Amino acid sequence: MTDAPRPTIRVDKWLWHARFFKTRTLAASVVSAGKVRVDGQPISKPARAVGPDNVLTFPQGKEIRVVRIIACGERRGPAPEAQSLYEDRTVWSEKSPTNPSFDGKGRPGKRERRNMASHGQIDDPFSLE
Repeated sequence: MTDAPRPTIRVDKWLWHARFFKTRTLAASVVSAGKVRVDGQPISKPARAVGPDNVLTFPQGKEIRVVRIIACGERRGPAPEAQSLYEDRTVWSEKSPTNPSFDGKGRPGKRERRNMASHGQIDDPFSLE
């Protein structure tokens, strides 16, 4: 009874194939920084072999992604093919509100100060003339 060896692939290459990172170099830098966990254990080598049934935890943007590997993949293909390589287990939370944007109120900027000075406001209490 011979068991076939489990198919494996480098973790940086798999993250790139599954389209979590735009380049393999970006994937390798995240792994090298120690920000990726395989089955709960932090790793720091991009050459770490992963395969089906491994669970990866890594940051992507402002979210922490948790995925279970289903297949290794042969190439970096289109998005539907890439999505078939993993099962997403990420718990999505509500987005936190962002800071309000500047709506033109408050202290004037350089351009507004120049425009006010060039118009020569008559009712200016600080004018010397």
